[in-house]
Amino acid sequence: MKVGEKAFEFCLPDKDNHDVCLTEFREKWVVLYFYPKDNTPGCSLEAIQFTRDKKSFEQHNAVILGISPDSPESHCSFTEKRTSALLY
Repeated sequence: MKVGEKAFEFCLPDKDNHDVCLTEFREKWVVLYFYPKDNTPGCSLEAIQFTRDKKSFEQHNAVILGISPDSPESHCSFTEKRTSALLY
């Protein structure tokens, strides 16, 4: 996949084990990023920065979707651990 290329349709579970499907975002820009593993230093910094910038993306009618091979339980654990890093 290259920048600007249309992504294939998919549905994947979120941290709460609810399916999120690309088709839900048809009228929006989608920032799709892939990362190898939850709770690693580089991936954590990337996710935290995307979360901090979320309102700016939303002002441009864009959503941010991060994809990794980790389980919904791992995503939930990551979110719980990193929430304090977003408070400033």
